[in-house]
Amino acid sequence: MSKRAYFGTDGIRGQANRHPMTAEVALRVGMAAGKLFMSKDDRRHLVVIGKDTRLSGYMIEPALVAGFTSVGMDVRLFGPLPTPGVAMMTRSLRADLGVMISASHNHFADNGIKLFGPDGYKLSDDRELEIEALMDQGLQEGLATPNGLGRVQRIDDCQARYVEIAKASFPRRLSLSGMRVVIDCANGASYKVAPEALYELGAEVIRIGVTPDGFNINDECGSTAPAAMQRAVKEYRADIGIGLDGDADRLVICDEKGQIVDGDQIMALIADHWARSDRLTGGGVVATVMSNLGLERYLAARKLKLERTQVGDRYVMARMREGGFNLGGEQSGHIILSDISTTGDGLIAALQVLAVLKESDKPMSALARQFEPAPQKLENVRFSGGKPLEDAHVKKAIAEAEQRLTGIGRLVIRPSGTEPLIRVMAEGDDEKLVSQVVKEIVGAVKKAAA
Repeated sequence: MSKRAYFGTDGIRGQANRHPMTAEVALRVGMAAGKLFMSKDDRRHLVVIGKDTRLSGYMIEPALVAGFTSVGMDVRLFGPLPTPGVAMMTRSLRADLGVMISASHNHFADNGIKLFGPDGYKLSDDRELEIEALMDQGLQEGLATPNGLGRVQRIDDCQARYVEIAKASFPRRLSLSGMRVVIDCANGASYKVAPEALYELGAEVIRIGVTPDGFNINDECGSTAPAAMQRAVKEYRADIGIGLDGDADRLVICDEKGQIVDGDQIMALIADHWARSDRLTGGGVVATVMSNLGLERYLAARKLKLERTQVGDRYVMARMREGGFNLGGEQSGHIILSDISTTGDGLIAALQVLAVLKESDKPMSALARQFEPAPQKLENVRFSGGKPLEDAHVKKAIAEAEQRLTGIGRLVIRPSGTEPLIRVMAEGDDEKLVSQVVKEIVGAVKKAAA
């Protein structure tokens, strides 16, 4: 078995009905994870399962259910629910395991399986490797007896419970009354809960991306395609636009003029607000290697630190737990507020921004640009096989670029953990140099990948 045969940076992900995202693999995940998380006592063991709105969820969910029930685990099904909601309900229902069926911001044809431990946190690399080892062994041992099979039940109030948790994260003294908000739910898992929470907090809500049909998740909508949100903000003269992705664990915002506010600016806004009200813990923020140098400088000017991790919100969360931080996230819009949630939560992050907006009595455009970003260029190179980063010409191009950026910028080259892409990112104060080094490395990678 290769070091990681199934799991990537965010669970198992791939094209639906193609390895590894098949019913057979889902069945094996259920059996293996069920065995691993069932303790030896006599109590009933429980797994909770949520999903987004992809057609393939109807294939993956019953396969997982068959796996878990075959080893004696009871199952509670949530239906469409944001990933952070599944994490919360895992803890709330005292489940042994939580599962989210989603490929997040990917096209509808993809799907994925994310696993949460009983504490609501994503599983560690070691735990995932243990599951992989069990998946590749014979699974005939450890099956439940006919009278020991797990039972399945659908939970109808989980969406209402998540809405109440989200609303409770908004300051009680404030109301969204008088505020017009565009919410784009990407035709995904939040299509009911996000507009409902905003409406119940008093906002006038303009809803888009709330008509899922199994195929239109993330299709020209949501956080990865914010143009629809930007148009709606201008058309309805809204105060702010909020775009969530397919499983609602990340967001992008636009101001009343339609200008985009990314995850780095959102973290800067919340960090400054929380620091001034003595709410920020850990002395700063945790972000990834992809966050802009401008964020680091902004925080340093406020005597706050930026700690960086590898890409993946669970690595950010792990560092937050180690260092006692309560704010972290990614430039892409995964924002983790650990006082409230154990994983990225687009809706709850949006509510913190709305609280700052309401208290400041300024337009969102006055808050949108907390810092001037350092010129940064990111290009993705798709490849069909092989290991382009091990090519001698690619290594040489990277080494030369690093030398040219020494002391004046940064270079980050990494394979995507969820797609067959090489991500090439450079940043520094010299915009021309940044573009040039990215162009040279991308050219070398393309040649190696051809």
